[in-house]
Amino acid sequence: MQTIQQYIPVTKAKRDLLALIRKIKYSDDAIAITKNGVPEAVLISMEKFEGLLETLDILSDEKTMKSLRKSIREADKGMWLDFAEVFEE
Repeated sequence: MQTIQQYIPVTKAKRDLLALIRKIKYSDDAIAITKNGVPEAVLISMEKFEGLLETLDILSDEKTMKSLRKSIREADKGMWLDFAEVFEE
C-alpha cells in the first residue's frame, strides 16, 4: 500500500497550489493537506484518481470479482494455459 509522501498545511497548499499540481501531475505521489495539523484532504494526479475509480468499479462488479477469484485459485493450483491453448491459430 502506498503511503502519503508529504503533509502540508492548507495555508501553504493555497499559496503553492500550482507548484504542487506540477509536482504530482506525472508522479505517483500523494500529498496530504492538513488543517490544524490533522490531514483533511489528499492531492493526487488525475491519472491516479482515474485508476482508483477504475479499481473501485472492478471491485464492485461481483461477476468480475468472481471470475478473478476463480482465476487466482486456478493459478495457485498450477492450472495454466499456454499461449496456443488460449489463442489457437
